[in-house]
Amino acid sequence: MTQKKNAQPKQGLHPRNPHRARYDFATLIKATPELDQHVSENAYGDLSVNFSDPLAVKTLNKALLKHFYQVDHWDIPAGFLCPPIPGRADYLHYIADLLAQSNEGAIPQGKGIRGLDIGIGANCVYPIIGHRVYGWQFVGSEIDPLAVKSAKFIAGNNPRLKGAIQIRLQKNADNIFTDMINDEEVFDFTLCNPPFHSSEEEAMAGSERKVRNLAANANKKQQARSRGKVSPAFNNAKSSTTPVLNFGGQKAELWCKGGEVGFIKKMINQSATKATQCFWYTTLVSKKENLGVLYKQLEKVGAVSVKTIEMSQGQKLSRLIAWTFLNEEQQQEWRLERWS
Repeated sequence: MTQKKNAQPKQGLHPRNPHRARYDFATLIKATPELDQHVSENAYGDLSVNFSDPLAVKTLNKALLKHFYQVDHWDIPAGFLCPPIPGRADYLHYIADLLAQSNEGAIPQGKGIRGLDIGIGANCVYPIIGHRVYGWQFVGSEIDPLAVKSAKFIAGNNPRLKGAIQIRLQKNADNIFTDMINDEEVFDFTLCNPPFHSSEEEAMAGSERKVRNLAANANKKQQARSRGKVSPAFNNAKSSTTPVLNFGGQKAELWCKGGEVGFIKKMINQSATKATQCFWYTTLVSKKENLGVLYKQLEKVGAVSVKTIEMSQGQKLSRLIAWTFLNEEQQQEWRLERWS
Protein backbone atom coordinates (compact mmCIF):
# COMPACT_ATOMS: atom_id res chain seq x y z
CA MET A 1 0.00 0.00 0.00
CA THR A 2 1.24 3.47 -0.84
CA GLN A 3 -0.15 6.85 0.01
CA LYS A 4 -0.67 9.70 -2.40
CA LYS A 5 2.46 11.82 -2.38
CA ASN A 6 0.45 14.98 -2.98
CA ALA A 7 -1.98 14.38 -0.10
CA GLN A 8 -2.56 17.63 1.76
CA PRO A 9 -2.40 17.93 5.58
CA LYS A 10 -5.66 17.98 7.48
CA GLN A 11 -6.98 21.50 7.77
CA GLY A 12 -7.50 23.38 10.99
CA LEU A 13 -5.71 21.22 13.56
CA HIS A 14 -3.38 22.78 16.13
CA PRO A 15 0.18 23.36 14.84
CA ARG A 16 1.63 20.97 17.46
CA ASN A 17 -0.90 18.25 16.73
CA PRO A 18 1.01 15.26 15.27
CA HIS A 19 -2.17 14.15 13.49
CA ARG A 20 -2.15 17.09 11.06
CA ALA A 21 -0.60 14.88 8.39
CA ARG A 22 -2.59 12.24 6.54
CA TYR A 23 -2.58 8.89 8.25
CA ASP A 24 0.56 6.92 7.35
CA PHE A 25 -1.15 3.57 7.17
CA ALA A 26 2.01 1.60 6.42
CA THR A 27 3.52 2.84 9.69
CA LEU A 28 0.28 2.37 11.63
CA ILE A 29 -0.14 -1.19 10.34
CA LYS A 30 3.43 -1.94 11.42
CA ALA A 31 2.48 -0.80 14.94
CA THR A 32 -0.88 -2.63 14.91
CA PRO A 33 -0.97 -5.38 12.25
CA GLU A 34 -4.72 -6.07 12.65
CA LEU A 35 -5.40 -2.63 11.16
CA ASP A 36 -4.38 -4.00 7.76
CA GLN A 37 -7.70 -5.79 7.23
CA HIS A 38 -9.60 -2.49 7.63
CA VAL A 39 -7.52 -0.37 5.21
CA SER A 40 -8.30 0.05 1.52
CA GLU A 41 -8.57 2.74 -1.13
CA ASN A 42 -11.60 4.97 -0.97
CA ALA A 43 -13.50 6.53 -3.85
CA TYR A 44 -10.90 9.26 -4.16
CA GLY A 45 -7.90 6.95 -4.40
CA ASP A 46 -6.70 7.59 -0.83
CA LEU A 47 -6.04 4.89 1.72
CA SER A 48 -8.64 4.96 4.46
CA VAL A 49 -10.74 2.86 6.81
CA ASN A 50 -14.49 2.39 6.74
CA PHE A 51 -15.60 4.93 9.35
CA SER A 52 -19.07 3.37 9.47
CA ASP A 53 -17.49 0.23 10.99
CA PRO A 54 -16.99 0.55 14.79
CA LEU A 55 -14.31 -2.16 14.81
CA ALA A 56 -12.34 -0.35 12.10
CA VAL A 57 -12.52 2.91 14.07
CA LYS A 58 -11.42 1.21 17.28
CA THR A 59 -8.52 -0.54 15.57
CA LEU A 60 -7.39 2.74 14.02
CA ASN A 61 -7.43 4.30 17.50
CA LYS A 62 -5.34 1.42 18.85
CA ALA A 63 -2.76 2.01 16.14
CA LEU A 64 -2.66 5.78 16.69
CA LEU A 65 -2.27 5.44 20.45
CA LYS A 66 0.47 2.84 20.08
CA HIS A 67 2.45 4.64 17.40
CA PHE A 68 2.20 8.23 18.66
CA TYR A 69 1.87 7.73 22.42
CA GLN A 70 3.46 4.30 23.04
CA VAL A 71 0.34 2.85 24.64
CA ASP A 72 0.53 -0.91 24.08
CA HIS A 73 -2.64 -2.05 25.83
CA TRP A 74 -5.79 -0.16 24.90
CA ASP A 75 -9.32 -1.40 24.38
CA ILE A 76 -12.86 -0.40 25.34
CA PRO A 77 -16.01 -2.43 26.03
CA ALA A 78 -18.53 -2.70 23.21
CA GLY A 79 -20.85 0.28 22.88
CA PHE A 80 -18.67 2.83 24.68
CA LEU A 81 -17.47 6.06 23.10
CA CYS A 82 -14.49 5.57 20.80
CA PRO A 83 -13.32 9.14 20.29
CA PRO A 84 -11.47 10.51 17.25
CA ILE A 85 -7.88 10.93 18.43
CA PRO A 86 -6.93 14.07 16.42
CA GLY A 87 -9.73 16.16 17.94
CA ARG A 88 -8.95 14.98 21.46
CA ALA A 89 -5.30 15.91 20.98
CA ASP A 90 -6.30 19.37 19.75
CA TYR A 91 -8.18 20.15 22.97
CA LEU A 92 -5.10 19.32 25.05
CA HIS A 93 -2.75 21.40 22.91
CA TYR A 94 -5.07 24.39 23.25
CA ILE A 95 -5.15 23.88 27.01
CA ALA A 96 -1.35 23.91 26.96
CA ASP A 97 -1.51 27.25 25.12
CA LEU A 98 -4.00 28.56 27.67
CA LEU A 99 -1.66 27.68 30.53
CA ALA A 100 1.26 29.24 28.67
CA GLN A 101 -0.64 32.51 28.25
CA SER A 102 -0.94 32.61 32.02
CA ASN A 103 2.73 31.71 32.49
CA GLU A 104 4.65 34.28 30.45
CA GLY A 105 4.54 32.10 27.33
CA ALA A 106 6.01 28.91 28.82
CA ILE A 107 3.88 25.74 28.90
CA PRO A 108 3.88 24.30 32.45
CA GLN A 109 4.95 20.68 32.10
CA GLY A 110 5.75 17.67 34.25
CA LYS A 111 4.13 15.69 37.01
CA GLY A 112 3.52 18.77 39.16
CA ILE A 113 0.77 19.89 36.76
CA ARG A 114 -2.62 18.32 37.47
CA GLY A 115 -5.71 18.10 35.27
CA LEU A 116 -9.22 16.88 36.05
CA ASP A 117 -11.03 15.08 33.22
CA ILE A 118 -14.79 15.22 33.76
CA GLY A 119 -16.25 12.10 32.19
CA ILE A 120 -13.06 10.19 31.41
CA GLY A 121 -15.10 7.41 29.81
CA ALA A 122 -13.89 3.89 29.18
CA ASN A 123 -11.27 5.16 26.70
CA CYS A 124 -9.03 7.32 28.97
CA VAL A 125 -7.83 9.20 25.88
CA TYR A 126 -7.43 12.74 27.25
CA PRO A 127 -5.16 11.68 30.16
CA ILE A 128 -3.16 9.39 27.85
CA ILE A 129 -2.32 12.21 25.46
CA GLY A 130 -1.88 14.86 28.15
CA HIS A 131 0.55 12.73 30.12
CA ARG A 132 2.51 11.38 27.16
CA VAL A 133 2.94 14.80 25.52
CA TYR A 134 3.29 17.16 28.49
CA GLY A 135 3.95 14.87 31.46
CA TRP A 136 0.82 16.08 33.27
CA GLN A 137 -0.87 14.07 36.01
CA PHE A 138 -4.61 13.42 35.81
CA VAL A 139 -7.67 12.58 37.83
CA GLY A 140 -10.58 11.28 35.79
CA SER A 141 -14.17 11.25 37.04
CA GLU A 142 -16.82 8.89 35.72
CA ILE A 143 -20.35 7.82 36.75
CA ASP A 144 -20.35 4.46 34.94
CA PRO A 145 -18.68 1.64 36.95
CA LEU A 146 -17.81 -0.34 33.80
CA ALA A 147 -16.14 2.70 32.26
CA VAL A 148 -14.19 3.20 35.50
CA LYS A 149 -13.01 -0.41 35.35
CA SER A 150 -11.91 -0.04 31.73
CA ALA A 151 -10.08 3.25 32.31
CA LYS A 152 -8.33 1.82 35.38
CA PHE A 153 -7.17 -1.15 33.34
CA ILE A 154 -5.67 1.12 30.67
CA ALA A 155 -3.98 3.37 33.24
CA GLY A 156 -2.62 0.45 35.25
CA ASN A 157 -1.44 -1.85 32.47
CA ASN A 158 0.66 0.52 30.41
CA PRO A 159 4.11 1.14 31.95
CA ARG A 160 4.31 4.69 30.58
CA LEU A 161 1.04 5.62 32.30
CA LYS A 162 1.50 4.00 35.70
CA GLY A 163 1.08 6.41 38.58
CA ALA A 164 0.00 9.25 36.30
CA ILE A 165 -3.77 8.72 36.11
CA GLN A 166 -6.24 8.24 38.94
CA ILE A 167 -9.85 7.33 38.14
CA ARG A 168 -12.67 8.14 40.58
CA LEU A 169 -16.27 6.94 40.50
CA GLN A 170 -18.75 9.80 40.80
CA LYS A 171 -21.65 8.25 42.69
CA ASN A 172 -24.06 11.17 42.27
CA ALA A 173 -24.95 11.93 38.65
CA ASP A 174 -26.03 15.45 39.64
CA ASN A 175 -22.53 16.29 40.82
CA ILE A 176 -19.65 17.35 38.61
CA PHE A 177 -17.04 19.00 40.83
CA THR A 178 -18.91 18.42 44.08
CA ASP A 179 -17.49 15.34 45.83
CA MET A 180 -14.78 15.13 43.17
CA ILE A 181 -12.44 18.00 44.07
CA ASN A 182 -11.45 17.35 47.68
CA ASP A 183 -11.16 20.21 50.17
CA GLU A 184 -7.36 20.48 50.07
CA GLU A 185 -6.94 19.53 46.41
CA VAL A 186 -5.93 21.84 43.55
CA PHE A 187 -5.93 21.44 39.78
CA ASP A 188 -4.27 23.55 37.14
CA PHE A 189 -7.07 22.87 34.68
CA THR A 190 -10.19 20.84 34.08
CA LEU A 191 -11.51 19.55 30.76
CA CYS A 192 -14.80 18.08 29.64
CA ASN A 193 -16.56 16.88 26.51
CA PRO A 194 -20.14 17.19 27.78
CA PRO A 195 -23.14 15.25 26.52
CA PHE A 196 -24.84 17.54 24.02
CA HIS A 197 -28.25 15.91 23.52
CA SER A 198 -31.15 16.57 25.89
CA SER A 199 -32.89 13.20 25.49
CA GLU A 200 -32.42 9.69 24.17
CA GLU A 201 -34.78 10.54 21.28
CA GLU A 202 -32.63 13.50 20.28
CA ALA A 203 -29.49 11.35 20.47
CA MET A 204 -31.11 8.70 18.28
CA ALA A 205 -32.15 11.35 15.75
CA GLY A 206 -28.54 12.52 15.60
CA SER A 207 -27.42 8.93 15.10
CA GLU A 208 -29.92 8.47 12.27
CA ARG A 209 -28.63 11.61 10.55
CA LYS A 210 -25.13 10.21 10.76
CA VAL A 211 -26.31 6.93 9.27
CA ARG A 212 -27.99 8.76 6.38
CA ASN A 213 -24.76 10.62 5.69
CA LEU A 214 -22.82 7.37 5.76
CA ALA A 215 -25.32 5.82 3.37
CA ALA A 216 -24.98 8.77 1.01
CA ASN A 217 -21.19 8.40 1.07
CA ALA A 218 -21.53 4.67 0.42
CA ASN A 219 -23.74 5.37 -2.60
CA LYS A 220 -21.24 7.88 -3.89
CA LYS A 221 -18.47 5.31 -3.60
CA GLN A 222 -20.64 2.69 -5.30
CA GLN A 223 -21.16 5.06 -8.24
CA ALA A 224 -17.41 5.63 -8.41
CA ARG A 225 -16.82 1.87 -8.47
CA SER A 226 -19.32 1.46 -11.30
CA ARG A 227 -17.33 4.00 -13.30
CA GLY A 228 -14.16 2.02 -12.62
CA LYS A 229 -12.52 4.76 -10.57
CA VAL A 230 -11.84 2.71 -7.49
CA SER A 231 -9.22 0.00 -7.17
CA PRO A 232 -10.23 -3.66 -6.60
CA ALA A 233 -8.95 -3.36 -3.03
CA PHE A 234 -11.82 -1.01 -2.24
CA ASN A 235 -14.36 -3.35 -3.78
CA ASN A 236 -13.57 -5.82 -1.00
CA ALA A 237 -13.92 -3.27 1.79
CA LYS A 238 -16.78 -3.73 4.18
CA SER A 239 -19.53 -1.14 3.91
CA SER A 240 -22.17 -0.62 6.53
CA THR A 241 -25.21 1.58 6.90
CA THR A 242 -26.44 -0.18 10.01
CA PRO A 243 -27.96 2.42 12.37
CA VAL A 244 -25.22 2.40 14.99
CA LEU A 245 -22.89 5.14 16.11
CA ASN A 246 -19.50 4.41 14.61
CA PHE A 247 -17.84 6.11 17.56
CA GLY A 248 -20.22 4.45 20.04
CA GLY A 249 -21.49 6.04 23.21
CA GLN A 250 -23.49 5.18 26.30
CA LYS A 251 -26.44 7.18 27.62
CA ALA A 252 -24.37 9.39 29.93
CA GLU A 253 -21.86 10.06 27.15
CA LEU A 254 -24.48 11.23 24.66
CA TRP A 255 -27.35 12.91 26.48
CA CYS A 256 -28.52 14.32 29.80
CA LYS A 257 -31.47 16.31 31.09
CA GLY A 258 -31.10 19.87 29.85
CA GLY A 259 -28.61 18.87 27.17
CA GLU A 260 -25.32 20.68 26.70
CA VAL A 261 -26.49 23.97 28.22
CA GLY A 262 -27.95 22.28 31.28
CA PHE A 263 -24.81 20.27 31.93
CA ILE A 264 -22.39 23.17 31.47
CA LYS A 265 -24.50 25.55 33.60
CA LYS A 266 -24.36 22.97 36.38
CA MET A 267 -20.60 22.74 35.86
CA ILE A 268 -20.26 26.52 36.08
CA ASN A 269 -22.30 26.72 39.28
CA GLN A 270 -20.31 23.98 40.98
CA SER A 271 -17.00 25.45 39.84
CA ALA A 272 -17.85 28.62 41.76
CA THR A 273 -17.91 26.58 44.99
CA LYS A 274 -14.30 25.52 44.25
CA ALA A 275 -13.22 28.93 42.99
CA THR A 276 -9.65 28.95 44.30
CA GLN A 277 -8.91 25.25 43.79
CA CYS A 278 -8.45 25.37 40.01
CA PHE A 279 -6.72 27.90 37.76
CA TRP A 280 -8.65 27.28 34.52
CA TYR A 281 -11.97 25.48 34.26
CA THR A 282 -12.67 24.47 30.66
CA THR A 283 -15.25 22.63 28.57
CA LEU A 284 -16.04 22.01 24.94
CA VAL A 285 -19.17 23.71 23.58
CA SER A 286 -20.52 22.05 20.43
CA LYS A 287 -23.29 24.54 19.65
CA LYS A 288 -22.23 28.15 19.07
CA GLU A 289 -25.73 29.39 19.87
CA ASN A 290 -25.27 28.16 23.46
CA LEU A 291 -22.42 30.55 24.20
CA GLY A 292 -24.60 33.55 25.11
CA VAL A 293 -26.44 31.86 27.97
CA LEU A 294 -23.18 30.36 29.25
CA TYR A 295 -21.47 33.76 29.29
CA LYS A 296 -24.36 35.15 31.33
CA GLN A 297 -24.07 32.29 33.81
CA LEU A 298 -20.34 32.86 34.17
CA GLU A 299 -20.94 36.53 34.84
CA LYS A 300 -23.60 35.63 37.39
CA VAL A 301 -21.25 33.41 39.42
CA GLY A 302 -18.41 35.95 39.33
CA ALA A 303 -15.86 34.52 36.91
CA VAL A 304 -12.93 36.95 36.70
CA SER A 305 -11.83 36.03 33.18
CA VAL A 306 -13.53 34.08 30.37
CA LYS A 307 -11.86 32.95 27.15
CA THR A 308 -13.32 31.30 24.04
CA ILE A 309 -10.97 29.31 21.83
CA GLU A 310 -12.09 28.30 18.34
CA MET A 311 -11.03 24.90 17.01
CA SER A 312 -11.60 23.18 13.69
CA GLN A 313 -10.97 19.85 12.03
CA GLY A 314 -11.72 19.91 8.33
CA GLN A 315 -15.31 21.13 7.97
CA LYS A 316 -16.12 20.55 11.64
CA LEU A 317 -16.03 23.65 13.83
CA SER A 318 -16.02 23.56 17.62
CA ARG A 319 -14.85 25.67 20.52
CA LEU A 320 -13.88 25.52 24.13
CA ILE A 321 -14.60 28.05 26.82
CA ALA A 322 -12.33 28.59 29.80
CA TRP A 323 -12.92 30.58 32.95
CA THR A 324 -11.08 31.41 36.13
CA PHE A 325 -12.07 32.94 39.45
CA LEU A 326 -8.48 33.94 40.31
CA ASN A 327 -7.60 37.63 40.25
CA GLU A 328 -4.22 38.88 39.05
CA GLU A 329 -2.61 38.60 42.49
CA GLN A 330 -3.89 35.05 43.00
CA GLN A 331 -2.74 34.07 39.51
CA GLN A 332 0.76 35.36 40.26
CA GLU A 333 0.86 33.38 43.50
CA TRP A 334 -0.26 30.26 41.64
CA ARG A 335 2.50 30.68 39.04
CA LEU A 336 5.18 31.09 41.68
CA GLU A 337 4.03 28.19 43.82
CA ARG A 338 3.20 25.65 41.11
CA TRP A 339 4.70 26.60 37.75
CA SER A 340 8.04 28.25 38.45
